[in-house]
Amino acid sequence: MDALTQLNVLGLVLSAVLLAMACIKADRIRAWRAGINPSAEELPDAFFVVARVALVAMAGTGIYLSVQGFGVSDDLSWDDSELTSAVQGATDALDGSSGFGDIYAEDTDTGWIDEYATTIEDEVVEHGGGDAPQYDVYATPAASNTASEARYRVTASGAGTAFCLDVTRTRSKDGDYEPPGIAGGQGTVTVPSYDFAVTSREGGC
Repeated sequence: MDALTQLNVLGLVLSAVLLAMACIKADRIRAWRAGINPSAEELPDAFFVVARVALVAMAGTGIYLSVQGFGVSDDLSWDDSELTSAVQGATDALDGSSGFGDIYAEDTDTGWIDEYATTIEDEVVEHGGGDAPQYDVYATPAASNTASEARYRVTASGAGTAFCLDVTRTRSKDGDYEPPGIAGGQGTVTVPSYDFAVTSREGGC
């Protein structure tokens, strides 16, 4: 339970205490005051009416603020259902996608793996929905990744569930891009294209 949620719970408890105080009978309060200070002036009925109205108003305000606070707390952290839906949406969006690689990198280069982690994080956030936070998603690459296949452990702040995304990168020469040369003729540089196959499952990698 985060600090904001604890504060909201405390607000509800205090509001309940205020409501309980408002329900105490006037005769009981008069008897209590008389036992402590017998010479004290007797409180009029109007005092108890005003006190009850004030206590109920404060309790109502506390309940309202706590309920609003729970909404804010929900928007600040992920829950399991939000992450589950977001990961599935990200998997569907990334599966079958393509992208360009580094023109100077070999096909055995693994430099794309860390960059793709950012792509996964962005996609999960995008598919999180209106109530999910727009941050605190982490795609951690596995240590045994290769140039053609990588796995990522996807987690989010507040969610207890983790997911494993399997990403397979395949060279796609049909999608290569050859920018024209300086004089407008045939270029000498080829920007390599890669296709990505993405699957996901609940649990660690």
